[in-house]
This record gives sequence, C-alpha cells and structure tokens, in this order.
Amino acid sequence: MKPDDSALAELLTFFKALADENRLKIVGLLAQRELSTEQLAASLNLTPGTVTHHLNKLAEAGLVRAHTESYYSVYALQAEALHAMAKRLLAEESLPSAASGLDVDAYDRKVVADFTRRDGRFKDIPAQRKKREAILRRILAEFQPGRRYTEKQANAIIERFHQDTATLRRELIGYGWLKREGGVYWRVE
Repeated sequence: MKPDDSALAELLTFFKALADENRLKIVGLLAQRELSTEQLAASLNLTPGTVTHHLNKLAEAGLVRAHTESYYSVYALQAEALHAMAKRLLAEESLPSAASGLDVDAYDRKVVADFTRRDGRFKDIPAQRKKREAILRRILAEFQPGRRYTEKQANAIIERFHQDTATLRRELIGYGWLKREGGVYWRVE
C-alpha cells in the first residue's frame, strides 16, 4: 500500500463512520455525556445490537471509546480525536491526495478534441461555460508566463485557434487569466 493509499483509507473510514444519520445522532448524544449501549438504544429507538454495530464503526474510526461500568459498556466521544482527525484529513494539502493518479485535465482534452477541426482550429466557441473555459485554457497555454504581448501578438496567438480574436481575448481577460494595460497583455499566474 502506497502512503497515499493509507491516507485515502483513513479518510474513507472517517467519512463512512460519519455518513449515517444514526451514527451522527450517536456522536451528538455522546458529545453531551457518556452513555451505555442501552441508553443510546432507548434514545434512538433502535435495538442494542444495531447501536453496537454503529458504535463499532465509530470506534474503528477512533471517534468513540468504551469502558466497563458494572456489566455495562459505557461509551464516550473522543472529541480530541475527532478534532485532530478532521483537521489532519481535511487539511488543504491533504485533500488532493484523494485524487492522486487521476487525470484532472481529461475533460478539457475531450472538449478541445470535440471542438477542434483537423487543421487545429476550433469549429466554434462553445456556448456552455464549462466547455468555453476548456477552450480558453487551451488558448491560454500558448501564452508564456512572465512575457508581455502586444495586442497584435496576442491576436496572432488566438487567431491560430479561431478568427474571433476580440471575443476570445475579452473572455480570457474576463476570467482573469490575461491582464491588459494599455495595449500590452500578459498571462496571470
């Protein structure tokens, strides 16, 4: 198992544990105080066996712990573990690992291929926003970061794809992907 695989497995376990209405209710009840299986079952109008099943899922994710009082199992919410796990798993740098190995540009390539003629020029400018964005990203890739272009140079790049340079140039600026000052254009990073 790769490191990304174990992080993904942990993420799935965490979300599966909380992806059930009854388990969320159990977490809510245990956030108020420790309760036995029987108390939880009565509060939720479920059988003790069903509650035990849900508690096992929550325990597997590290969200609850049990201790014995007399002959009852009493459960407590692991609030610190819940906060720590949520913070770690939902960290901005951690979430992209859930999609590692997937092709994020596949849609753009499909749209560009669908709208491109054999000569490499676009048949049309898509009316649908998502498809238009894919076409614009393809054009934007031709603009080098850090380089300044005259309007004539910018139009020459855009015209390789479609004759309506004014519309496409305005769209690139409107999306904030190109900037213009005077007659000079540059790519925004």
